[in-house]
Amino acid sequence: MMSETAPLREERWTPTDSWSFWAFGLGMLLEAYIFGMATIATGWVPMPVHLRSLLLSWAPLWLIIGIAVAGPLADRVGRKNTFYLTMALYGVGAVGIVFSDSYELILLFLAVLLFAAGGEMNTIMAASHEVMPAKHRGKTMMMEINFINLGGFLLALVSLLSAYHAVAFQRGMIAVTILVVLFVLFLARTHTPESIRWLERRGFTERARQEAEKYYGTEEYQVRQAIRAQQARQSAPVRVSLGVRLYATTAIAFAGTAGFGLMTYVLGPSYFTHYTALILLVATGVGFFSGFLGLLADRWSRKSMLLWGYGGTFVITVLIYLTVNQWTKTIAFFWLLLVVLNLFVNISYLTEDTLKAEVWPTAHRGTYTAVVRFVSIGLYIVTIYMSQHYNLHQYMLFNLIIWAIGLSGAVLWAIKGHETGQGASIETASGE
Repeated sequence: MMSETAPLREERWTPTDSWSFWAFGLGMLLEAYIFGMATIATGWVPMPVHLRSLLLSWAPLWLIIGIAVAGPLADRVGRKNTFYLTMALYGVGAVGIVFSDSYELILLFLAVLLFAAGGEMNTIMAASHEVMPAKHRGKTMMMEINFINLGGFLLALVSLLSAYHAVAFQRGMIAVTILVVLFVLFLARTHTPESIRWLERRGFTERARQEAEKYYGTEEYQVRQAIRAQQARQSAPVRVSLGVRLYATTAIAFAGTAGFGLMTYVLGPSYFTHYTALILLVATGVGFFSGFLGLLADRWSRKSMLLWGYGGTFVITVLIYLTVNQWTKTIAFFWLLLVVLNLFVNISYLTEDTLKAEVWPTAHRGTYTAVVRFVSIGLYIVTIYMSQHYNLHQYMLFNLIIWAIGLSGAVLWAIKGHETGQGASIETASGE
């Protein structure tokens, strides 16, 4: 029998953990790939400004509808069953996009894809904290989030490579890429378990044991159970009010979504149509390569990363606002500012996407994560319409205000929140 005070050894990284990591990462990749499609689709058919705004807002709108449905659904029927639904919808939407030669069909099948993407990402955020090994929880979450940058980069690359062909060819290339990634994603998910923690919280103790032993083996399952018990005994419960958690996570999530979205997805179609795909390529490419900082997530303070990310982004956005007249005349200066901006944006993004799912109890993690994402992405839709008639100076000032809101959330969490990084267990992070 294993000691009740300490495990015989540390938990091991198993093949199941590798499959889970790739399943979560590829799910994030597809979510970002699909979210960015609305920006590329603005060039598929002629449209006036108000229809362009509708198409750009279509992405966050159907994303939050998917989030609203999948958050409670994942808490009720399980993480894995929710994934099967989102993957089926991905297949339907991808095939439909091939034949979307009108504005109405583009809206219809983008809605299907985006609904699935919203549910997919929300469920990944909940499941990853519950499934991945405790000692790797932070870094695996951040590296999975980094696949979001890779998804946007892949979309931009496919779009640029097919830009000089017929629109139908570009649509087909984008859809085929979705189906190829979806096939690999399906294979990965056949090798992953249901969330053991979710099963236990729902009272399915015997199924939790069977699932753990099937995918991890009896010995590894016992080691992980012993580690969890030890962490629970050693961790002093930290209580942070619901109001602080909701404001901090929503403020940083709103800035991360709207601030990044306005500069990456909206700026090109609205002001620099010839650079739409290239702006997406640069922003996500910088994000992907800087995202490897996430490998240090289990060593670094989550509070400090939030402050560095949002503080740095705010300062760079001030510089961008003050130098509009200069970078609109010197394109090299524009690209330099975009690169530096996205270095800090990505630190913000990796950290806030990790924090906003880990601070909630397991039984309601999917639902509360969905609430934060629904509100923050919903407000992003509002910003698209608010800014559609701004001149460039007003647009950049508006972006600056958004990042100020995000910085207020980071400061609040630094003062009132608790440390969820530096190897903290999910029990400590969630206050369970």
